[in-house]
Amino acid sequence: MESQELKKELDAALDARRELGPEYESALVDSFVEKVDTQVRRRLAEDRLLAARGGSGRPGASDGTFGERYGFAIITLVLAMPLSAIGAAHAHLSGLLVAWAGILGVNFIHARKSLGRRDRDPRD
Repeated sequence: MESQELKKELDAALDARRELGPEYESALVDSFVEKVDTQVRRRLAEDRLLAARGGSGRPGASDGTFGERYGFAIITLVLAMPLSAIGAAHAHLSGLLVAWAGILGVNFIHARKSLGRRDRDPRD
């Protein structure tokens, strides 16, 4: 359900960008990122609350790391669309490659941090 809402928000932001032009692109991207961030923070808060109560609500919610990695992956994939469009529009293939190199780099660093945290966690 929430992913459908995000898709609608992204479609609305892209439609607004087409209508308003590139001068409003930054504000539209910031607004969309804020909405995604709000949803992710809410999901993480729900997962932490369930974990504190000993419940398991969603799969992986009790350990925190799976939910965090999954949420982070979803966010980066959603943000990859406008970043790819911006990079390709301004610098063509090289801009697209730079955008995806950044996306992959951020995901790689996050995955290493998450795995390192899990290895040190005595609960596992």
